[in-house]
Formats: sequence, C-alpha cells, structure tokens
Amino acid sequence: MSQVGAPRGRTWSRSPRSRTLRSVAPLTSAVLAVTVLAGCSGEGEEQAPAAAQDHAPAARERVADGGTLRWAVDTLPSTLNTFQADADGTTTRVAGAVLPALHTLDERGRPQRNPDYLESAEVIETEPKQVVLYKLNQQAVWSDGREIGAADFVAQWRALSGRDTAYWTARNAGYERIEKIERGKNDLEVRVTYAKPYADWKSLFTPLYPKEVMGSPNAFNDGARTALKSTAGPFLLKKVDRASGDITLVRNPRWWGQPAKLDSLVLKAVPRTERGAALAAGTLDLAEIDRSTAERIALAVRDARAGRKGAEAALAHGPGSAITPAKALKSWALAYGSDEERAEEVRAAREENRQAVARYAAEQDGLARFVVRKSLEPAYTQLSLNGESGPLADERVRRAVARAIDRQEIAESVLKPLGLPADAPGSHLALAGQPAYADSSDALGDQDTAEARALLADAGWVPGGAVRKPGTKADTKADTKAGSKAENTENEKEGKPEQEKKAAAEDRKAADTASDEGLYIVGDDKPGERPAAPRIGPAGPGNGTGVLTAAPAADRQGRALLARAEALDTGTATDAGARAAQSVTKPDRGVAGAYAPRGTAAPAAVPAANQALGKDGKALSLRFVLPSGPGSESLRAVGDRIVRMLDAVGIRTQVTKVPDESFFKDHIASGDYDLALYSWPATAFPATDARPIFAKPEPASDGSLLVEQNYSRVGTDRIDQLFDQAAGTLDEEEARELVRQADARIWAAAGSIPLYQRPQLVAARADVVNAGAWGFAAPRYQDIGYKKAETVKGAGRTAEKH
Repeated sequence: MSQVGAPRGRTWSRSPRSRTLRSVAPLTSAVLAVTVLAGCSGEGEEQAPAAAQDHAPAARERVADGGTLRWAVDTLPSTLNTFQADADGTTTRVAGAVLPALHTLDERGRPQRNPDYLESAEVIETEPKQVVLYKLNQQAVWSDGREIGAADFVAQWRALSGRDTAYWTARNAGYERIEKIERGKNDLEVRVTYAKPYADWKSLFTPLYPKEVMGSPNAFNDGARTALKSTAGPFLLKKVDRASGDITLVRNPRWWGQPAKLDSLVLKAVPRTERGAALAAGTLDLAEIDRSTAERIALAVRDARAGRKGAEAALAHGPGSAITPAKALKSWALAYGSDEERAEEVRAAREENRQAVARYAAEQDGLARFVVRKSLEPAYTQLSLNGESGPLADERVRRAVARAIDRQEIAESVLKPLGLPADAPGSHLALAGQPAYADSSDALGDQDTAEARALLADAGWVPGGAVRKPGTKADTKADTKAGSKAENTENEKEGKPEQEKKAAAEDRKAADTASDEGLYIVGDDKPGERPAAPRIGPAGPGNGTGVLTAAPAADRQGRALLARAEALDTGTATDAGARAAQSVTKPDRGVAGAYAPRGTAAPAAVPAANQALGKDGKALSLRFVLPSGPGSESLRAVGDRIVRMLDAVGIRTQVTKVPDESFFKDHIASGDYDLALYSWPATAFPATDARPIFAKPEPASDGSLLVEQNYSRVGTDRIDQLFDQAAGTLDEEEARELVRQADARIWAAAGSIPLYQRPQLVAARADVVNAGAWGFAAPRYQDIGYKKAETVKGAGRTAEKH
C-alpha cells in the first residue's frame, strides 16, 4: 500500500472548518495511508512481535566487502533536516546512515543504547531535578575530524526547544522540558538537566546534528535542506542528483566502528507502481513493494525452479493466458479477412498483445533473481471517524460504526493471503511485542450488529426517520425491526405474550445472521423448486444451457440489456445508451430479472433492520474518502468491506475517491471527511509521540479548532492528563499502566478504530543479506551487503560492483 505523506512540522493549515498544527513523525514507507503508532505487551510478559524479522541475517565474516546496493525510495527528499515540516521517509533513511543515533530500536521496539556513540547514558539524579549523564564513545568524531560533544547537544536543544521562533521546527516534544545542558568532568561527558521529569528522554538527540547545522536559524532552515557538510555515520553523503533521482552514500573513511561492507549505497527514487519493472530490469537490488509485485516475484521464482522460462510463464499466467485457441483463430481470421479497416485494427491489437507477452516474459525472467522478505510494519491502518460535526459528533453513532465493523475479518482479508499473522490490533498506542502492549478494545466491544442498531436507535436514527419531520412520533414497528435493545424492555413492560417475544427475538437473530437461505439464484433451481426463468436463446441442447425461448416483448428487453452489458464490458457505454437501456418498457410477459447471468441472486425484500436510517427528516449518510492512486487498491478493497458492513446496519456511505496528492492535505488534515483510512508510524515513546494524535482539540481565537495531529477531532481532558502523567513519571511500569488507561479511553471515545497492522513486503536480490523486512528494528547500515561467493546457494549471483 502506498502512502500519502502527512506534512510534518510547526506549520499552520487553514480551512473553513479547522486550523491544524501538524507535527508528524517521518513515515516509514510510502501511500496512503499515512501510518500509526506502536507501544505495548501484556502485564509483565515478554511477548514476541506478531511477525518476526525477515532480513536474511548473516555474520559479517560471511558478507563480501565492496559492491553497490541500489535501494528504492519514494521520492528525493525536499530537506535533509529530519526536524523540518517537509521531511519524509527518505530524509529519515539518509539520516540513519550518516548521522548519530544515540538510541535505536530492537526487534521488539524497545530503545537500546547505541554503543557506536555512547559508552553509557543513564539518569543519575531525580531530586531536585532529573539529570541524565551521557558518556560518549571516545572515538566518535564528525567527518571533519571534530569530536562529538556537549556543544552539539546544546545547539540541538536551543534549536528545538521552541523558545526561538526563528527556527522553523516541526517538533520540540521533550526538548522544551530541558533546563540546561553542561559539560561533565571532561569533553566526553554531557549532563542534561530537566526542568520537570521526562520519561521519554531516550527519544531525544536522535538523530544528532552537528552544531554547524543547529547553531543558527539560517543554517537550520536552509543550510541542511540540500547538503550535510559534516556527518558521523558509517556512510557519507556524496551526492544528491535530482536529474537522475539518485542519492549516493559512500563508505565513511573516518568511521570508528565496524566499517561498512558496501562501497556505496544508492537511494533511487522509483514510484511504487514502477518498481516491478525496475527490479526486472536489474536497476534495483532492494525495494519495498506492493502485493501484486510480490505475487509476480513468487510466480517467477516458482517457474524458475520448475525450469519454466518467461515465455512459458506468460502463456500460463501472464497476458498470453487469456488467448484460447478459439480466440487466436478468430483473431487471425479477422486480421487477414476482407474487411481491411477491421483487419488493420486487429493486426495492431495483435502486435500490442505480442509486445505485452514478450515484456511480461522478460520481466518474469528478471524477477526470478529476487526473493520477497515479509513481516509486519511497525504501523497500523485505522478507520478514522471525524467527530467535529455531523452525525459522528454523537459518540453513540461513532460507537455504532465501530460495533458494526468486523475488525478481525478485515485483518484476515489483508494479511492472510500474504501468509502473515492476522490478529486485529488491540491498542492505539502499542503493537504486539512492545513492552506496554495490552488489548484494551473491550472498552468499546467487538463486532455486534444488534448493539450497533441499538446505539443508533438510542441516538434517534431509525428506519423511516428520513421522511419524518421533527416532532413526529416514531413508528414503533420500524423501531422494533431496527433491533434496538430498548424494544426488549418495552415488550416486557407491555406484557406481551411470551410467544410474541420469542418470535421477535428470532426475527432479530435472523436479521443479524448473514445467510443464503431463501435466496433465489437464477438457474440454480432443483427439481420441484421454483422454476427457472426464461432466458434469451434457442431452447434445447443447441446452446448448451437448456433454457427456454423468451417471449417477443421479453426478447426486446433482453436484447437491450445485453447490449448495455456489452457496452459496459468494453467501456463504450454512453449516457444516452444507459438511459435507453433503463427506459425499456416492462414486458407484459416474462419474469422480471430473468435475464441475469446464471448464478445471479434474484431481488429480495430488504429487512427493515437493514433499511437506511434517518432522523428528523434527514438520512444517515457518511462521507467516506478514499485515495484513488494505483498503489491504493488494498485500501480501497478494505473500504468496500467497511461499506458493506455499515450498510448491514442501515448506515449509508457516500464514497469519494480523491487523488493521492490531495487525500491527506485537502481532506484528512482539513477535516473534509466523515470516514477515512490512514495510518501513522510506530513509536517506542507513545506518551510523547502519541499525545498530539489523540489530544483534545482546543478552540482557536478565530473560532476554528487547533487539532495538532488529532484528525478525528475526538478527545477528552482525561486522555490528555493520562498522557502527561505517563510522560512525567520515571517509573517505567507506572508509565505503561497510564498509557494503557489512556488507550482504553481512546477506544471508548471511538474516534479511530485500529483495523490491521500493515504488511511489510520487500523485494531483495537473493544474495543481499542483512536487509529486508526489519519490523520494529532499525537497519544496521554497515552490515548490509552481499553474500560471499562461496556462501551463495542456488542464487546464481556473487557480490557485484554495479
């Protein structure tokens, strides 16, 4: 799934509905789904992540020295400063390879001291103030030879503290709590004193920039956007080539740690929709990919193992697979027939198809050199419910939407076909495997159709409500069929016979249960059941179907409908044709719906419980905004499932598909939606990083809302207090418990509904090691490389210098 990137930073976005302060952490991958947070496990339990890393780990002695690895990124970055508003995933990737990271995440998403930069880092005082002492690696130096020291810490603190508005910073969480920074006993010690306790202190100073970047507003705002004159990582930034779309990183000769195995690392800007072709052409060695590309690689590897070449594969499952002998014969006849105009068109189509088959065959041969490494990304996709105005401003309606949705079914639909664990996330603030994870979804409840209808009825949304004027007495029978729990109480109060109550309960149960019972399927009749409806075509075995001949009037209607179907199938339908097909007079004879293809369900009466709901003369309809880009097919498929689930309880949706580039900025951030699907990046520091995402929106001076990153516009004072308490305690278990309490209240408010942890699919050349789907962990760039020739088994490749 591609991602529409959310802007990061202290930037204001105005709209008629709200004013937004956005400070978004960098996205870990690309689409749309913008991506969400991580955090927690059971009480004191050491829980494994839902899916293990898949990155072909290899000891350094088994990795060849040298070579170039070409790694796909979504775009070239607008800035190389990760603390600016327009920083993106590529900015973060460059920073990870060339700048100090004092703490990195392990496979469970826990922050760990990075020994390449720190000998130690610990809280040495808590009274009267919290003091953290950093002891730096004695060999740690910037690429210009200067030692990394307290001056760099001070410059970064001053730039990000928020006190000097000349710095165009995207975020300052944590830095504003620092009171002072001092040199310790020597140049290798740095003392950081906090004005008030800060639990997430390990989140700070990663990445650490040199004082030359942070020391002045001009250097911060402009100097680090296109170049980094001084770095301190296993790689150096050599060149950003905007013409070719490449960023070249080379081995750092001043690096004091284990040297990088690769000579160079090239980050290539390749759109996700083009990565399959780029991999096949041999211009990429490593790339995050979508499901369709992963499936093609799996087919290519399977065919190669079976000794099947690309040309055979194209006929088996590529564009050539649709060419049957009959179609080929007909095509040949038309191409060389007497109708020259038609023959020319067919010959052009045959040539286009031939080229498509050849292209597919060549790509499959190229893709056979790759493997797909997969895990779960440290992020989850959520359904966001905009509670600022409209029906979703009522918590009962939001909860009804949530109770109508089967989260487990959605998770399985996305992840099971990929062979990945498919448990729906139980937390907004942590993912399975992280220390603070706990399933708090009970605060809202599982999917329950009857409960969803009851909540809607309690909020006044009932069948027939769309045509009732305010003040009109509701139809008791309609409300009963809506499945309201209140109806059971009324039955008892009115003293209805037990038999009637039992029948009503059975009716509700039947309405809640999806079943094929009672459906009439055209052509599926069994002996003695409802007779088959007449269909177009001669009777008897001549047409292979054994259907009846249609009456003349039905024949005319059938032909019109078939013509319309053909037009739709070929994409040539016009509005006039559509109107003509729809205006055919209903025949006096023949059965309505008799011309549906075999297996089509006949029309059935809609139960009252599933009828559209209304209130005070208004229908209950929600605007569902989805991205329309080619990398968002999976997201739209999830959207389709949600639409059907909501429809089952009487909630109608108006689906709007918008361009990827406008999805987030013009709809999510501005509040122009009711329902939307997007995600956020994971974090090991939910008390700090998650707070702006779930903070209660505050009124601005102009009457709009200051929502920070809370694009659902749903929050409470108590949730904010719990986040503040969690960030302010140095007791780790107490902090985790406070985060869990906050999460339970977030579930209860029903502003966002976690659906599934996002899949992470990475195509890698078969001999690439220590690279792939890392899950929570940060890449260790100096270990990435190619297997030594003697260790390559079956890959047919050795380390190459591209």
